[in-house]
Amino acid sequence: MNAIEVRKMEGLRGLKEFVQFHYEMYRDCRYAVPFLFSEEMNTLRSDRNAAFECCEAEYFMAYRDGKAAGRVAAIINHRANERWQRKQVRFGWLDFVDDSAVSKALLETVEQWGRERGMTEVAGPLGFTDMDREGLLIEGFDEDATMYINYNYAYYQQHIEALGGYEKDNDYMEYKVKVPDVVPDKFHKIAQMVSKRYNLQVRKFTRKELLEGNKGREIFNIINATYKDLYGYSQLSDRQIDQLVDGYIKIADLNLVTAIEDRNTPSHQMVGFGITFPSFTSALRKTRDGRMLPFGWWHLLRTLKWHKTKVVDLLLIGVLPEYRAKGANSLIFDDLIQWFQRYGFEYAEAMPQMESNEGVRSQWQYLEARIHRKHRCYRKML
Repeated sequence: MNAIEVRKMEGLRGLKEFVQFHYEMYRDCRYAVPFLFSEEMNTLRSDRNAAFECCEAEYFMAYRDGKAAGRVAAIINHRANERWQRKQVRFGWLDFVDDSAVSKALLETVEQWGRERGMTEVAGPLGFTDMDREGLLIEGFDEDATMYINYNYAYYQQHIEALGGYEKDNDYMEYKVKVPDVVPDKFHKIAQMVSKRYNLQVRKFTRKELLEGNKGREIFNIINATYKDLYGYSQLSDRQIDQLVDGYIKIADLNLVTAIEDRNTPSHQMVGFGITFPSFTSALRKTRDGRMLPFGWWHLLRTLKWHKTKVVDLLLIGVLPEYRAKGANSLIFDDLIQWFQRYGFEYAEAMPQMESNEGVRSQWQYLEARIHRKHRCYRKML
């Protein structure tokens, strides 16, 4: 029988080994995407990620006969636990070879780590916050992944469910949407009506307005307001928001960032937004294990600046509840679809949406769309 040893990964050297394991696992997989190495490191480092103001985490790797065979992160988000009145430890960054002894050892390590800290349940795959990748891929293994979602082999699900005690806690659906040749009448007519009736207007902000004029922070304040009741969500702090603004807005093509303002309010309040990015999937596959050097930066720049891709990622969309009922979403889609057409995008990737969120999922009925991936979060009582 093969000997399994689980080690806690410490220091920068240990963290690099933890991150590198994913690239080794998926180097020959045609559907996976190598995540940016620097972003993975920054997310997992307590001195770089603002989420650590409300989270604690440790990282573990499993070795089979001395050779790396799996990894997992154990995370406690104290803010989320307080909000949802739970004592939950999360598992994330889960990867393992097809050996049930390895997967069992990794998840049992997370369970024990949680018990030692007073936790009564374990759930995942989850990140530190909702801005991280969530869920285990259970459908769509032959679909191209993106840098914003987890990809895993099909046997992961079999291993987790065979352990016992792990049950479905939440499913996420992901849609692939064909960019129409013309904006559908349903969106365009409603957008015109909504704009006229409620005096809502599309607004394109400058980078200075977003970075220095507080508009970037308004975007993520809307996320806090609109996502607050979603599965496992923890409110973003001012420091986390500043970090997200810095990470997204500094590099975004602002034609692909649409805001909606209520012109009836004295300050023209922002009531909704959409942030989209050209897909980096093809560019990342040309990097060396997600590194920017020697030539990874060039492939990413070509995608970001010159849109050398046929796919656009619908990264973040949010509309305040009272304006969602007025149809403000239609203004966002009416504007963005026109930009997608100008840039020559053929398909849009909608980020994960909860299976139970019928309101959001129903908007795809007006477009040529299909569910092409599904992710699942599991939960087990300890």
